[in-house]
Amino acid sequence: MEKEKYITRAEECMFHVYNRFPVVFDHGEGVYLYDTDGKKYLDFGSGIGVMALGYGNKAYQDALKEQVDKLTHTSNLYYHLPMIEAAEKMTKLSGMDKIFFTNSGAEAIEGAIKVAKKYAFKRDGHAGHEIIAMQHSFHGRTVGALSATGTDHYREPFYPLMGGVKFANFNDLKSVEDAMDEKTCAILMEPIQGEGGIYPADASFIEGVRKLCDQHDILLIFDEIQCGMGRSGRLFAYQKYGVKPDILTSAKALGCGVPVGAFLVTNRVAENSLEPGDHGTTYGGNPLVCAAVSKVCDLMEEMKLPEHVEKTTAYLEKSLDELTERYDFVLGHRGMGFMQGLLLDTKLPVGQVVSKGLEHGLVVLSAGGNVLRLLPPLVVGEEEIDLMKTTLEEIFDAIEV
Repeated sequence: MEKEKYITRAEECMFHVYNRFPVVFDHGEGVYLYDTDGKKYLDFGSGIGVMALGYGNKAYQDALKEQVDKLTHTSNLYYHLPMIEAAEKMTKLSGMDKIFFTNSGAEAIEGAIKVAKKYAFKRDGHAGHEIIAMQHSFHGRTVGALSATGTDHYREPFYPLMGGVKFANFNDLKSVEDAMDEKTCAILMEPIQGEGGIYPADASFIEGVRKLCDQHDILLIFDEIQCGMGRSGRLFAYQKYGVKPDILTSAKALGCGVPVGAFLVTNRVAENSLEPGDHGTTYGGNPLVCAAVSKVCDLMEEMKLPEHVEKTTAYLEKSLDELTERYDFVLGHRGMGFMQGLLLDTKLPVGQVVSKGLEHGLVVLSAGGNVLRLLPPLVVGEEEIDLMKTTLEEIFDAIEV
């Protein structure tokens, strides 16, 4: 086995900021990954929600290969066709009006924060505005995004962080109202909290926050970096709630494997916030990543992936119900679409299940609160769901709790 040699080489030269699992993946096909020893894994993690198309989609790969042969970078000092096409498609599909491409989800959040602060600055004629974010949220690991992440253990080693952020309780409208004052310029939330434990927002909460924002000219920012791009059963989760944000962030499945993110805004926000010189990026929105975004948008529609997720969710949830009924240490599940969390009793640490999953050829993830997180490629069907369930049963049957 070459795996140990590869891992030793990696640890000799790579900064140890990840406790990686002892697997060296080599290639993927469909909804399966293969390691350097040839072992096959059913992927219910999709690279933390990135690989919505699965692996080896020919139309996607051909689009990237074609663009590599033409042009990969120009900078944002110039126009190029892939950016124009990707921007047109994303604004149409999202229902937003303007887009700015970034390199990552964290950078999309950074941009959204700057948009909100500049909007308030132009409105009020002064700086010093604040943002309300949610407890147990996760928005990224750059300083600004981390400052708005409501999970202490991510934040504490890096104090002092960016000021001007208050935290309210998710799905608790009164706590949002209590946190608001004349300095509040935006409310930032994930419609479905991911890292925090797979918590969908209550419709009444999202509707109530939207109403508060409208009453006080506060911008509503939805972080759909994980829950967007078809995973909820709609292209964006906010479309299931019927509540439109003023600013929307996207990444992960936006590029299905290339590093790209974006923030999108309404015309009202675009016309009253950032101006030339206020924001920028060297790599963001280059021809290669925009060719990927453009093709992803096409395939989401052609393959009817959000519709497939919506249709197949009931089967996935039925499988999770059956696991809950069979095992005392499985306490239930929550989520939306292909973003599901299986709640485990703390006497069975979720990390143990994730590790055992790899031994059994199943890739699954963890989330806060001892939750087993399931983020399969959007192309999985009932056959793969059955295999996931059978594999978890094998793991659960073998574990002594």
